[in-house]
Amino acid sequence: MLDAPVSGGEPKAIDGTLSIMVGGCEQVFNQVKEILLSMGSSVVLAGEIGSGNVTKLANQIIVALNIAAMSEAFVLAAKAGVDPEKVYHAIRGGLAGSTVLDAKAPMVLNRNFNPGFRIELHIKDLINAMDTAHHVGVPLPLTSQVLEMMQSLKVEGKSANDHCGLIQFYEKLANIEVSTVEKRRDF
Repeated sequence: MLDAPVSGGEPKAIDGTLSIMVGGCEQVFNQVKEILLSMGSSVVLAGEIGSGNVTKLANQIIVALNIAAMSEAFVLAAKAGVDPEKVYHAIRGGLAGSTVLDAKAPMVLNRNFNPGFRIELHIKDLINAMDTAHHVGVPLPLTSQVLEMMQSLKVEGKSANDHCGLIQFYEKLANIEVSTVEKRRDF
């Protein structure tokens, strides 16, 4: 038996380029690795059984915090009168650039919160990350903050939105909407 969660969402599932994080016995892993490679472009044995799941939780923390960082930055830019779309294009090739930024910034700028990965599912994953962290004695202060932000969006009825909808939390605080220049408006 192996645990083998995936990352990449629907687009990477469709094109067979998922990242697969595996936990279990190396002998079993080697027997099924080629099958996993037919679904993913990255298949990594992270350790013993359960390691794949912990790796997935680490992935979800990084994705959530990246979306939160992007949201803060774009709200700051918009409120300061700088076009968030230009900010995105200016920073994407530098150290701030990431797969998360390239996947989620265009969605935010176009006000597309149709679910790829729903906020409610990310909440579930972050709760699991918090539970695991508490079990092993690791504080996760940033993760807990982003979890609470997502919980507030859930209360507002936005739990079925894509997780890039996290920007709506920041927009509400700053009283501005982040979008392309043509679509932007103050609340």
